[in-house]
Amino acid sequence: MPKPLPNPPVRTSARLKEVRYEIRGELVRRALELEAQGREVVKLNIGNPGLFGFGVPEHLRRAVADNVSRSEAYCHQQGLLAAREAIAAQQRARGAQNADAARVFIGNGVSELIDLALRALLDLGDEVLLPSPDYPLWSAATVLNDGQAVYYPCPAESDHLPDPDEIEARITPRTRAIVIINPNNPTGAVYPRERLAAIVRIAERHRLVLLADEIYDGILYDDAEFVPLAALAGDVPTLSFGGLSKMHRACGWRVGWLSLSGAPAALAELERALDLLGALRLCANVPGQWAIVPALTGPDTSAPLTAPGGRLHESRRAVIEHCAQSEFLHLIAPRGALYAFPAVRAEALPGFDDVAFALDLLETEQVLIVPGSGFNLTARNHFRTTLLPPPEQMREVCVRIERCLARLAAARHPARQVA
Repeated sequence: MPKPLPNPPVRTSARLKEVRYEIRGELVRRALELEAQGREVVKLNIGNPGLFGFGVPEHLRRAVADNVSRSEAYCHQQGLLAAREAIAAQQRARGAQNADAARVFIGNGVSELIDLALRALLDLGDEVLLPSPDYPLWSAATVLNDGQAVYYPCPAESDHLPDPDEIEARITPRTRAIVIINPNNPTGAVYPRERLAAIVRIAERHRLVLLADEIYDGILYDDAEFVPLAALAGDVPTLSFGGLSKMHRACGWRVGWLSLSGAPAALAELERALDLLGALRLCANVPGQWAIVPALTGPDTSAPLTAPGGRLHESRRAVIEHCAQSEFLHLIAPRGALYAFPAVRAEALPGFDDVAFALDLLETEQVLIVPGSGFNLTARNHFRTTLLPPPEQMREVCVRIERCLARLAAARHPARQVA
């Protein structure tokens, strides 16, 4: 009897060749190998507050615990009604026209809702305008739903703010939506009202949908002001995304939401599509939804962390001060969110490669960061670090980064001394 032939490798989707997510990619796998060898790695690759000692506010924990016995059945595919009413009330208080519980969808984190929204919107070859750098889930979800990602630049030279003219210049007959990430991940930029209003006018002229990723809406530093996009959009169809992961440090609970606003007649078909897609996955995690009402109606527990003297503020200050004194680094100070996005100055290290540097930093200093090119940025001179470690650890991380850069410079110029 002939020996059976070995099974060929299982073919995977061709779409995955265009998908990248370096936040949890090859560098993370190498970090796990180093940890298995007994080396301690400082993981600054992901905005995961619970790993750095940040806790969920106690009043949210109580709300979940008190309702565990009411969480054992599926809920409505859009989420618990009381939670959706609280989200809609928040949106209306912020100026969103026509925000209503009937047009709120709760999901297993904003990540799931981004995928559902793009699945509802896109046909093969439709284009989505995304910032560069972007949060790479937006690019991945666009590709995986048969769309094309088209990038508008948000360079450091412009304080990582978009130019409305650059956005409009990229619009084609296949463009369906403009994505705004504000406060921004990875750069920490917070968009001014006038800039947002100009983007709204572009969407109105070209009949585009606005997708507003506002998961960091209350994490602001100094005098930064968050302006909700829906408050400016009027009748322009707008999907506003928020959740418990960042503001309320509840990443593992996987609770996010999107709220539709704009002219009701323009939203009707999209609303039905989202309802269908939500029903296909039955419902979102029920226990965590009980925390939404107290989160949106209770005390602001983020402001003390971002105010002077607060832990996030002081860790941010440590990075800003280090970059100001660094021989190699330049930083546009983050005005919101949980990240810094330094650049390595070209004159200090010509030909710098962000991926090679990130690997070197991991191997030699046990610090895990994300290369800037992992955020769909063509330049190779940036990297992202979270601001979550305590200030003293953040300062130590900065010393390690500087030391690694100095070794790289010394390798290129052997006469140079490394401290």
